[in-house]
Amino acid sequence: MRSHQDIAADFDFLEDWEDRYRYIIELGKELPPLPEEDHTEDNRVHGCVSQVWLKVVPEGRGPDARMHFLADSDALIVKGLVTILLSMVEGKTAREIMDMDIAGQLARLGLQEHLTQQRANGLASMIERLKREAAKVAQEG
Repeated sequence: MRSHQDIAADFDFLEDWEDRYRYIIELGKELPPLPEEDHTEDNRVHGCVSQVWLKVVPEGRGPDARMHFLADSDALIVKGLVTILLSMVEGKTAREIMDMDIAGQLARLGLQEHLTQQRANGLASMIERLKREAAKVAQEG
C-alpha cells in the first residue's frame, strides 16, 4: 500500500481534478481484496451510499495495539477513497488513530470540495468507524 505522504505528493502533482479522480480509481484497484466471507453486516460501514466493508485486525489489545484493516467497496471511486483513508491509519496504534485528525489530513487533498454530498457523508462515516474501532480496541486492554 502506498504511504499517505506519497498519495498527497501525487495529488499535488496532478493539477486537474479529472486526473485526480482517475488516480483515486487507480488507488482503488490496488486495494488488497477482502475475502467474500468478510462481506458481512458486522463489517459493513453504515452511512455510505455505496456498499463499504471494513474488517479490523488488531495486533494485541489496548491503546498500544497495532491496527490493521481490510476493506472493500462495490464502487471503484469509493475503493480509492478507502485506500486513501487506510494509507493514513494502517499499522498505527489505536491511540494514534484516536488522536489523529483524519479529516484535516483529507482536507489538505481538497477532497471535500470535489465529492458529492453523499460521498462526503460516506467518507465521514468511514472516518467515524475507524475511530470507533480504534477506541474499542484501546478499551479492551
